Amino acid sequence: MVYDIAVVGGGIVGLATTRELLLRHPHLRIANVEKEDVWSKHQTGHNSGVIHSGIYYKPGSFKAKLCIEGRKLAWEFCDAKGIEYRNVGKLIVATEESELERLDDLWVRGQQNGVEGLEMLDAAQIAEREPHCRGIKAIFSPVTGIVDWGLISRTYGEDAKEMGADMFLGHEVTAIERRGDITVLKTPRGEVQAKAVVTCGGLYSDKLGKMTGGDRDPKIVPFRGDYLILKPEKAYLVKGNIYPVPDPEFPFLGVHFTPRMDGSIWLGPNAVLAFAREGYSFFTINPGEFWDSITYPGFFKMASKYWKMGAGEMYRDLVRSAYVQALQRYIPELQPEDCLPGPSGVRAQAMTVDGGLVDDFVFEGSPGVVHVRNAPSPAATSSLAIGKYIADDAEERFGLGTATLSA
Repeated sequence: MVYDIAVVGGGIVGLATTRELLLRHPHLRIANVEKEDVWSKHQTGHNSGVIHSGIYYKPGSFKAKLCIEGRKLAWEFCDAKGIEYRNVGKLIVATEESELERLDDLWVRGQQNGVEGLEMLDAAQIAEREPHCRGIKAIFSPVTGIVDWGLISRTYGEDAKEMGADMFLGHEVTAIERRGDITVLKTPRGEVQAKAVVTCGGLYSDKLGKMTGGDRDPKIVPFRGDYLILKPEKAYLVKGNIYPVPDPEFPFLGVHFTPRMDGSIWLGPNAVLAFAREGYSFFTINPGEFWDSITYPGFFKMASKYWKMGAGEMYRDLVRSAYVQALQRYIPELQPEDCLPGPSGVRAQAMTVDGGLVDDFVFEGSPGVVHVRNAPSPAATSSLAIGKYIADDAEERFGLGTATLSA
């Protein structure tokens, strides 16, 4: 069979896209092709479960627009499906005078992005919302929430399957070829042929892009984030999300406090170079992938710029007391013995050859294919909106017809 569209990737973005295409075009023959035997095994299955408000992102960017649209669509989806979520809110906390200007800038950004209900709190108001949190000033976002994104992603997949999508689990795409008007996905379990292809490959998005002659950049360099979990008897220390003010001297967000739907509290994550694209532990090493990361000119330039911060992150990764010390900046009474080892995730960080970290979603197209080249956080929050964006692009780029895809 030659499908009209094949979507590569069974994470939250790939499944949302498959679902959206079928909602709009139920007559099309659509396949979803995933290398694992289950959906959402990697970034989706390891994320922190936050429904983001959209405050952090540059006004006018894909992240800003699609996060806010996606958040509202996620609320509607959960309500329709009976999936529980909670708007527990988020504090973005300044603990030092040097952070106040950046906090004010973030306030302006939130207003420009149209984030609803933001409040600026003083120290006393912070204590009212989070009695154990120390801060001199904070932004409160009431529309930040928590949910099980893995459950939502699987529900997208079930919806798509019920609408007629063929789901190819355990089919790793090793090559993509264009034969006339047909795009061929090669896998160890056989070929999947389609008139058009959308790739949503997450940690392997750059490799999928290169299979069709796409640009080398942005390149994915994997960074592992390890969490701690607050002991249940200490859960009273945290009520909602507590986040730092972004530090311009550090390319990642920094440690924060995240309530989960199961009642647990995650602390972290840190950010260290992963030794494999699926390197969820310090001891998981893929020599080829590790070499590929450290020999990329952009990584060397970034590491040279942030070497001191990187060394600190690695130290905190290995020494729990140092990790907890970073968390004590916000919850001073937190102690190392209050924490248990937690899960890890790997962030597919897109990087440019000059060492810059790509701070927006990136989409790229070529004949017969659309690639999602960069979709880190807040991709889960944005997933339904990303699906709509990709479907819009596909309708124009692929010439979706009323019966089958036009040649």
